[in-house]
Amino acid sequence: MDATEFRKRGKEMVDYVADYLEKIEKRQVFPDVEPGYLRSLIPDCAPQDPESFEDVFKDIEKIIMPGVTHWHSPYFFAYFPSASSFPALLADMLCGGIGCVGFSWAASPACTELETVMLDWLGKMLNLPEEFLAGKDGQGGGVIQGSASEATLVALLAARTKTIRRVQSENPELTEADIMGRLVAYASDQAHSSVERAALISGVKMKSIPADDTFTVCGSALKKVLDEDKAAGLIPLFFCATLGTTPCCSFDKLLELGPICNKENIWMHIDAAYAGSAFICPEFRHFLNGVEFADSFNFNPHKWLLVNFDCSAMWVKKRSDLICAFKLEPLYLQHDHQESGLITDYRHWQIPLGRRFRSLKLWFVLRMYGVKGLQEHIRKHVRLSHQFEHLVLQDERFEICAEVVLGLVCFRLKGSNELNKALLKSINEAKKIHLVPCHLREKFVLRFAICSRTVESTHVKFAWQHISQLATELLKTWEQNHHQQ
Repeated sequence: MDATEFRKRGKEMVDYVADYLEKIEKRQVFPDVEPGYLRSLIPDCAPQDPESFEDVFKDIEKIIMPGVTHWHSPYFFAYFPSASSFPALLADMLCGGIGCVGFSWAASPACTELETVMLDWLGKMLNLPEEFLAGKDGQGGGVIQGSASEATLVALLAARTKTIRRVQSENPELTEADIMGRLVAYASDQAHSSVERAALISGVKMKSIPADDTFTVCGSALKKVLDEDKAAGLIPLFFCATLGTTPCCSFDKLLELGPICNKENIWMHIDAAYAGSAFICPEFRHFLNGVEFADSFNFNPHKWLLVNFDCSAMWVKKRSDLICAFKLEPLYLQHDHQESGLITDYRHWQIPLGRRFRSLKLWFVLRMYGVKGLQEHIRKHVRLSHQFEHLVLQDERFEICAEVVLGLVCFRLKGSNELNKALLKSINEAKKIHLVPCHLREKFVLRFAICSRTVESTHVKFAWQHISQLATELLKTWEQNHHQQ
């Protein structure tokens, strides 16, 4: 394919993607395929001779689309949103076209510098404390990670290095191995599984702090466990606070937890993967009060801020904490400006070496939506979740299981877990909408998350009517079976 054909085919692909997104609600939201469906549709080996673009293109509808779950369908209410917008798609095209691997400033100065400035823009939109911004001579700054899981792992590894060095300076007779065996990290029992996974990868013990009745961790719960662990000779090093938990979007109490972490020399990392986007709205910013006590903060613009995956924004108060944990300088990666203080080499802030020009997506989206456009997107989703909550509350067969704050509603039929499992099964087998469940304590709960950029009130009403009808049918057969028994 030469540049002339690329122009032609590029336009065709843009048309295809635009048509796909414009007409997505006509497609069944969840596919009808069984595991292994794809292998039988394509050859065993790559072709020896080149094939035409037409041959490849017609296989998209034939082979790929039948196995796609349509995350951007207005009938998709599962997980959390995965952001998508046309400006971000165009920026991704440019990123692929430039094709740089921006591990250092010299590897592509614009790739590094735009990221630093975009994370400052975003930090100011959230009203983050000044210490988290790079500015012209700040000690902190932001970086784009691939996912919140990576951000948590990077923070934990930095905390581990920092704590080992501190303990060794106080107790020179202790080896690194002595200290490693005593280190312990903490997170809510509602925290995402990726936090536990970060502990597994880093070789640090992880303990769950029990959340209260509102699924929130408060200061006294953390303090109790810390006191026990210190008495047992353990070394607490890291606490991951969650703002907007995955099961029910609850918020840990930063204003109680932060001072405890600061006093005990514990690195506090905040995971606001989903909820963080909402903090650009003044009415939701109070959930972030207490961020001033944190060492690092992370949220995913690729969830709710119209920037396509992957774009996970992470800030640290002291970038030297990350750089000290990850810095290796082989000759082939060195360059003249690396110690200038004006720039940073992002390879020292992350697990991989290579990195894409992801800040282009932020630059396009922030400019073409403006802060006001992004705030309106968040507010619309929150309005729609309250609309769904209102519909649920009007039906006495159902209950709401957690406070509805942002775009997630946790609900269930009053009755057994088996009844609710049967309801979810009938919803997802009908494939008109798509939901996933969660456990809140011993209850099996259905999660209804407002996800698509194009979802409207009509889609929410349709979803509720559909759920309500399936519940009516289920309860009839359930009662009959119950009587027979």
